Amino acid sequence: MKLLTNAQKLLLLLRRQRSSKTTTVQAHDPSAGGQPALTSAQLDELERNVELRHHRNNVPLIRKLIEASVRGDRSVEQQLEEELGQLPNATHPRLLDYGDQPRELAQHVQREMPLKPKEFSELARALNLYRMDHLGNYTGHKSYYLTGHLATLEQAIIQYALQSVTKHGFKLISVPDILPKEVIESCGMRTEGERTQVYKLDTGECLSGTSEMALAGFFANKVLPEEELPLKVTAVSRCYRAETSGLQEEKGIYRVHQFTKVEMFAICTPAQSEAELEEFKNIEVDLFKQLGINFRLLDMPPCELGAPAYQKYDIEAWMPGRQMWGEISSCSNCTDYQAKRLAVKYRRASDGQVQHAHTINGTATAIPRLLIALLESYQKGDSVEIPTVLRPFMDGQEFIARSKRIPETKLVKFIKAA
Repeated sequence: MKLLTNAQKLLLLLRRQRSSKTTTVQAHDPSAGGQPALTSAQLDELERNVELRHHRNNVPLIRKLIEASVRGDRSVEQQLEEELGQLPNATHPRLLDYGDQPRELAQHVQREMPLKPKEFSELARALNLYRMDHLGNYTGHKSYYLTGHLATLEQAIIQYALQSVTKHGFKLISVPDILPKEVIESCGMRTEGERTQVYKLDTGECLSGTSEMALAGFFANKVLPEEELPLKVTAVSRCYRAETSGLQEEKGIYRVHQFTKVEMFAICTPAQSEAELEEFKNIEVDLFKQLGINFRLLDMPPCELGAPAYQKYDIEAWMPGRQMWGEISSCSNCTDYQAKRLAVKYRRASDGQVQHAHTINGTATAIPRLLIALLESYQKGDSVEIPTVLRPFMDGQEFIARSKRIPETKLVKFIKAA
């Protein structure tokens, strides 16, 4: 954590020097008695962390830019700031010997699987509740329609998740889907490059990949009283991802360009963040226990943390129609990675000092994949049983049968009139 703090000090120093238009640039922290903000040994350790997390190794370039900056070359400041901003968060010491594989912490088996399960797409089509084929001409690739009781089931899941998380003190916020790229990048997602998952608009703004970004941006440049922490909020939003996949196991609505998600987000003190992450994890586990699906809890290795997470738990549900485990939820402790980039701070009660906060995020429900797990697990012949906890949000309905009210769509050849 100290290494990233020093990197942030160097970033802050560069910004101050640019704003004050000083004539010389020194990669030093003035408050540290003239000592370099990042020593060679510290850069070695940063490089080991970058490699451990399988990120692009930009530390050799950072070394050269720091050397140029120390020599007084002001032309490198902007590039140095950009390269420092791409460094990933520190990694929890518990994860250092995990290698590239997650550790399974628990497996929850709650129901027997159907003997000959149908895959979601086959099942939903048979019930006339879903359409994904032949949409490219007018809604684009990886888009879908949910109809009839499947659309109602989506809304029931959202209401169930909101009811559950608000009982734990989360306050509901409605968030925008369009955000400045600076907010998205501050949260740890790149908006440039060939592998970016972000949709960029002509205005330069971006479509949000998760409401975590909008929730974090809501508290940007704020100083919160310590007495109000942890501050917990939740949001329902559409999430937009430019990612695609040709993998057979990720066909259908498993990986799509837009979907609905209920997100949990918290701002807390450094002393509270690990306990908050455990609370997020426990809330998610309880949500899926109540839904009665089979799932497992994973402690993720460094290479699966992305840029902002210090540690992360994933939850994977068993999808019997696909015969695979599929991720349906995760939660992460981002420590001060996002808070420093967005200037989210709190005033310490003991002495009034202003400190950077920590941020926690977690998925209460991500609709498409949870629908896959539910329909494939609860299928019974020509119908699907509705989990007990969702029935109050569907007027007490117990089963989903074939819908005849939504017209089926079929491809026909265009016949030219004589």
